[in-house]
Amino acid sequence: MAPRYKDGDVVVAFSGKWISWAHTVVAYSAFLGALLTGLALHYHKIVQNEYYGYPQEWFPSVSATIGDRYPERSVFQLFIAITSGPRFALVFLWYMLTARPNTSLPKFVAGVGLFRTVTCGGWTYVTSTDDHGWHDIFMVSYLVATVPWTLGCLALSSKNEKSLKYRKVFAGCFFGTLVPLIYFFIQHKVHKVAGAYTIYALFEWVLVLFDVSFDAVTAIDFENFEIVVKDVKGMSRGNAKAAIDDIREKEIGTTIGDALNQHFLWAEALDAIADSYNGFVFWSMLTSLGLSVWYFPLWHMGLSGYEAFIMVAVSPFLLGIAPFRSLVIQNIRGVHLLSLSGLLAWLITLPTLRLSMVGFGVFMSCLAWSATVYAERGNAVRLQNKAVAWGIGLIASSIAKFAFFTNNPIWPIMHANNGGWNKVGLVVAVIAVLRSTRGGNTNSGSFELAGKPSGSPVLASLGLGGLLFAMHTLLSDSSTMILWGWEGFPVRGPIAANGVVTISAMFVGLCLGHIFPDMVFMRTRYALTTVGIFLLTAFSNWFGYLGAILLACFLMSMVPAFVSSAARQRPGTTFGMGFLFYNVMVLAHVWTVAYAFVPGGPLLREHTDYVMTATVLLLGAGVLASSSTERPSRVNRKSKASTYSKVPYHVYIIGMLELLAISVAYLRFPTNDYVSYHKDDKVLTAGIWTVHFSLDNDMWSSEHRIRDVIKELEIDVMGLLESDTQRIIMGNRDITQFLAEDLGMYVDFGPGPNKHTWGAALLSKFPIVNSTHHLLPSPVGELAPAIHATLDVYGHLTDVFVFHSGQEEDPEDRRLQSEYLAKLMHDSPRPSILLSYLVTKPLEGNYNTYVGEKSGMQDIDASDWDRWCEYILFKGLKRTGYARVSRSTITDTEIQLGKFVVGEGEGNNERVGEDQVAPGLRFPAMFRGEGVRGHHYHVFDEPRYFT
Repeated sequence: MAPRYKDGDVVVAFSGKWISWAHTVVAYSAFLGALLTGLALHYHKIVQNEYYGYPQEWFPSVSATIGDRYPERSVFQLFIAITSGPRFALVFLWYMLTARPNTSLPKFVAGVGLFRTVTCGGWTYVTSTDDHGWHDIFMVSYLVATVPWTLGCLALSSKNEKSLKYRKVFAGCFFGTLVPLIYFFIQHKVHKVAGAYTIYALFEWVLVLFDVSFDAVTAIDFENFEIVVKDVKGMSRGNAKAAIDDIREKEIGTTIGDALNQHFLWAEALDAIADSYNGFVFWSMLTSLGLSVWYFPLWHMGLSGYEAFIMVAVSPFLLGIAPFRSLVIQNIRGVHLLSLSGLLAWLITLPTLRLSMVGFGVFMSCLAWSATVYAERGNAVRLQNKAVAWGIGLIASSIAKFAFFTNNPIWPIMHANNGGWNKVGLVVAVIAVLRSTRGGNTNSGSFELAGKPSGSPVLASLGLGGLLFAMHTLLSDSSTMILWGWEGFPVRGPIAANGVVTISAMFVGLCLGHIFPDMVFMRTRYALTTVGIFLLTAFSNWFGYLGAILLACFLMSMVPAFVSSAARQRPGTTFGMGFLFYNVMVLAHVWTVAYAFVPGGPLLREHTDYVMTATVLLLGAGVLASSSTERPSRVNRKSKASTYSKVPYHVYIIGMLELLAISVAYLRFPTNDYVSYHKDDKVLTAGIWTVHFSLDNDMWSSEHRIRDVIKELEIDVMGLLESDTQRIIMGNRDITQFLAEDLGMYVDFGPGPNKHTWGAALLSKFPIVNSTHHLLPSPVGELAPAIHATLDVYGHLTDVFVFHSGQEEDPEDRRLQSEYLAKLMHDSPRPSILLSYLVTKPLEGNYNTYVGEKSGMQDIDASDWDRWCEYILFKGLKRTGYARVSRSTITDTEIQLGKFVVGEGEGNNERVGEDQVAPGLRFPAMFRGEGVRGHHYHVFDEPRYFT
C-alpha cells in the first residue's frame, strides 16, 4: 500500500487564508470594476429603467451595470472568470475543514457551494439578452442555493468565536437586507414610485457586499491551513525544506450545528419523505372533494343531493368498532392503497362517476390517516413524526397550488391538457405508500398506553375539527388570506406572489410546534392565533395580512399537539367526531354566501365573523384537551430526546420546500409591462363573460380554455363574473392569477371571499390607476358585486365598471341595484364602459335606468333584442364594433365584445360593413362560420361595425 504522505522537497507553501483573500479581492474587483466603468461611460443609460431615468433615478442596479454594455460586461466577466479558481479552492478547503466521520452535512454544503459556483457562471455568461429563460433559471438557482449555503456554513462553523461572530453578522445583514430590498422593488414594479428603483439598487449592491463578505470570513478559519506543493521525484529546483510528514486530524466542534450535524441515514430520510408525500396526497384528495361536489349544485342552480358526499370524511367513526379497527390497522397498507383510488378519478369522464370515485378515495384516506395516527399512540416519536409529516403535506399542497396558479396538479378536475400531473402524482403516491407501510415501519397498534387516557375525547374532537377547518379554509392556498384583505388599486397590501410569506410562516409554525411542545407555549400560541384571526377578519391590506401571518404560524404550531391529543383517545370519537365538526364548519362557511339557495341560509347570511368565532372556540377546546392529556408513562426522557433526533429529516424537507416556494415566487412576480393588442390604432377591445367558477360542462378546470379564447379574440379589458372560487367548496382557487400572468394583464380580483359574493373580476392590458369595490343593495337576495376602475388607456383616463346584478327572483333588489349603479356611472366625468350581467330585457324595466339620462350611458347595440343577462354600455368613447361569441362547453353564458377608439367622439348608430373598417378595428376572422373549438360568432353570425 502506498504511504499516505510522501517525502519530497517543498516547492511552495502558503497559508490557506490567501485563498480567501484572493477570492474576496477578485470578486469585489469584478463588481466594483464594472460599476466604476459603467458610471464613467454610460451613467445616464444604466440608471434608466422602464419607468424613469435621471434625475428621478440616479444609481444603477447590479443587473443594469453588469449587463450587456461594453466594456462593463467584459470587465465583470473577466474578473468573475479569475474568481472561479479561488472559489473552487475555497469550497474544497471548507469541506476539508468541516468533514468528519458519520455525517453527510459537510458533503451537502460542499455540493451546494459547487452548485452556486456553477450557477454564478451561468447567469454571468448567459445574459438576459442571450437567453432570458436560462438567465433567470441560473439566477434563481444561485439565489435559492445561497440559503442552504449560508445556513450550512453557520451550522458547521468552528469554535472560533471571531469567525462565528462575523458570520452571524454578515448572514443577519444579508437576510435583513432582503426585507427593504423586496419592499422597494414592489414600490418600483407595482406602485411605479419614482426613485424607488434607486433605493432598491443601493440595497442590491449592499447585498452583494454582504454575500462576498460572508465567504471572506473563511480567511480566519483557513489560517490553520498551509497549502504545500511538494516535488516527490526531485524534478523541481525548489530549495524549501520538507514539510512535516505527520498531519494530525483535529476534531472541530460546532456551536449551532449540533442539532443538524448528526449521522444521516437515507432510510430514515426516505421514510420522512414518504410520510410527507402521503400527507400531500391526503390534503390533495380532501381539498378536491368539495370542488367535485360543487359542480352539481352549480349546474342544478340549487341543492342537487350530491352534497351528501361531503359526509364521506366521517369514515373514522368506524374505528369505534374494535374488530373493524384491528382489521384496518393490521391491513393499513391495503387501506392506504385503496385511498389512492381518488387519484385515479381523472380517468373517468362522467362527472357522477368521477365524484363517486373521489368520494370513495376520501372515505378511505380519512380512515387510513386516522388509523395510522391512532396506531402510533404509544410511541411518542413516531406519533409526532406522523403529525408533522401530515402538516408538511398541507404545506406541500399549498406550494403545488402556488406553482400551478391555485390548481393542485393531481386533482380530479385536472388532466394533461389543462396542466395536470395526475400520472406522476399517482406513481409517486404508490411508491410513498409502499415505503411508509413496509414491515417495521408501521405499528400494528401493539403499543398501548399505560393506564386510562386522561382528558376529554369530546374536547379533543372539537379541537381537531376546528384545526382541520382552519387549515383547509385559510391555509390550503397561499393566496386565500391575501384576497381577504384585497381592496383594489393602488395596491396597498400583498399580492399573489407574496404567498411565499404565508408559506414561510406555516413552515416556522410547524417547526415551532415540533421542537417546543410545552403546554405553556401552547396557550400563548392559541392567544396569538386568536389575535391573527381577529386582525384578518376585521382589517384589510397589510394590517389584515399581519393577522394572516400570525394565524398561519401559530395555527400550524398546534398541529403536533392536537393530533397527538386526539390519537390518545378513542379513535371513533376523536377522529369521527372531529371530521363531523369539520363538516359542520364547512357547511357554515358556505352558508354565509349561498344563503339564497339553502335551508336556514339567512341565519348565517354574510356572517363570516360567526364562523371565525366558532373556529376560535373549537381551537380553544383543542388547547384544553391538549393541556389535560397526559403523556404515556412509557415515554421517558430518553424517548423525548429521540423525538428531537428525528427533527433534521423534517427540517431538510421543510427547507427544500421553502426553497421551492421562494423560486416559484420569484418566477411569478408580475412584470407590469403589458401592451395592448392594437396600440397603434388606439383600440380598446372590451369583453364580459360569466365563467361559471372555471368548471366547464364536463367538470374540468377551464382556465386554459378561457385563456385561449381571450387571447385569440384579442381582448384588452375583460370583465369576469362568477369568478370568486376562494372557498372550500370551490377548491380555494383564484382563476384570475393564471389568466393575468399568462395573458400579461393587470388584475383586480374584486370584492374578496370574505365579502360574500359570487365574484366580479377585471383583467386589463392597461394600467389600473384606481379601483374601488362596491356591494350593491341586496335586502333579500344574494349580494351584487361591482368594480369601478379607472384605467390609463393610451394616456386617457377611462372608467370601466364590472357588475353582476341580483337574480330574477328578487325584483326589488335589482331595482335598488340599478339605481345605485346608474348614479355611480352618471357621477363619473370620464369616458366609461359597463361590462355587466343585468337580468333584464332590452328597452324594458330596469334597462331604462341603466341606459339613458339617469346613468348617462348608452347601449352598445340597442337593436339587439335577444339579450337577458349580459350587456355592454358606454359613454364618451367611439364604439366601432360589437360581437357575440358562443361559449363552447366552458360555461353556460356567451362572450360579448365591444371595440372602442379612445380619444374620439361617440359616433352614431349607423352600421357599416367590415370592408369599410380599418384592419386594426376588426374582430378576428377565425371565429366566422364554425369558428374554433366550439367558439364562433352567433345570434347574428358575424360582428357588427359602426361609424
